Amino acid sequence: MATPMLLLHPCRGLIDEKFSLIVQNLSQIQDITLHALIHSDDGDYWEAFGHYVSDATGFVNVANDSSLGGTYDGVEPMGLLWSMRPVPGSRIGLRLRKKEVHTPMVVHISVYSGHMSQGFREQVALASVVTERWYMAPGVRRVDITEGGVTGTLFLPPGPGPFPALLDLWGGGGGLVEYRSALLSSHGFVSLALEYMTPRTSGGSTSHVGNEYFEAAFTILKQHPQVCGDRIAILGLSFGTSVALGMAVYSTVIQPRCLVCVSGSHVQPVKGSLSDVFGEIKKNVRNTRYDEENRVIWRDLLLPIPTDPTKKVDVGQLKCPVLMIVGEDDQNWPATESAEDMKQMMEKAGNSHLLTTLSYPGAGHLIELPYSPHIRASNFIVAGTKQKLVVLWGGETAPHGHAQEDSWKKILSFLEEHLYRSTDVTSPLNL
Repeated sequence: MATPMLLLHPCRGLIDEKFSLIVQNLSQIQDITLHALIHSDDGDYWEAFGHYVSDATGFVNVANDSSLGGTYDGVEPMGLLWSMRPVPGSRIGLRLRKKEVHTPMVVHISVYSGHMSQGFREQVALASVVTERWYMAPGVRRVDITEGGVTGTLFLPPGPGPFPALLDLWGGGGGLVEYRSALLSSHGFVSLALEYMTPRTSGGSTSHVGNEYFEAAFTILKQHPQVCGDRIAILGLSFGTSVALGMAVYSTVIQPRCLVCVSGSHVQPVKGSLSDVFGEIKKNVRNTRYDEENRVIWRDLLLPIPTDPTKKVDVGQLKCPVLMIVGEDDQNWPATESAEDMKQMMEKAGNSHLLTTLSYPGAGHLIELPYSPHIRASNFIVAGTKQKLVVLWGGETAPHGHAQEDSWKKILSFLEEHLYRSTDVTSPLNL
């Protein structure tokens, strides 16, 4: 009898690229388990597995055949990636995030006899294969940015340009997060991953950056010789959405071509700085809730959505298209309520044609790149106080995974439409 074989294509590709996975040379109607394993940059192991049964020819095709159990069920061509979770015995509160974007995420995929759920390391695999999942395409360049007091990393696509660009803003966890910008550059956009949550020390006092910091970052992009200065977007996740909306409406320097706002809100003091926003949030800290595992739920800190116009960005003044992405099980931020209020405000102001909202049932707060693991809860270091908490982000694994795949495709379409093709910055996009 021939030896079982795993066939995977492509063995090397971008992190958002689908692969095909086939097992052949099995026995007829044989129970098998497909298992995927990652060793993260943090030194932790993550795994996913699916139970399959071969057909009468000893063949399993993950693109067409159903998983009968494991970390995912049904026909899920990429379930071995988006259903990943820390292996048993791991540290609590982990979040899988690529730190070294110049190296690939290496995934080891193996096939085992029988339907297994544990003890993979103690068993001998029938066959194994390795795939490299890259954030940086060949030719993408990474440049450290420290000019003008701005801290960030610039990613440039291959070629002379000029290219459209994005200012990439992550959320309240702080730090410099590069992997989304690396992937955006792999799709033809200059992208500046900006560090902005780290408090700055000046004259013996510590405070958050002012709005001029974001204006300086935007100006760096605008003046870069490989950037189309009038084709710059802002992409914000969570707190980054607050910055994006505030700057787009109130800054005279920042005039984005379009905005992508993921799991965010417009609730913040009018023309306020980061310090003002945090000060307003602290007033409602009594509204913090905890689930049965003592994980923090922060979504009530901004609820109810205020009717006082001085407490929220006047999105009726927006002049560029906005793509809002909402997880309906977001336990961290009131994204659903905020999106609905924004819609009402923009309808009243007559600019609702600029707003496109994608709302995903069963998705949580951390809507990230496609095929990334669903993180329902993870460790979180509070900016400023350095307090360590476990925060509940929400979502269920399968619908959240599907939301990440669908929303990323539509983000890229939205950016291509408004940064590459559109000559009218006020035209909406039908998604």
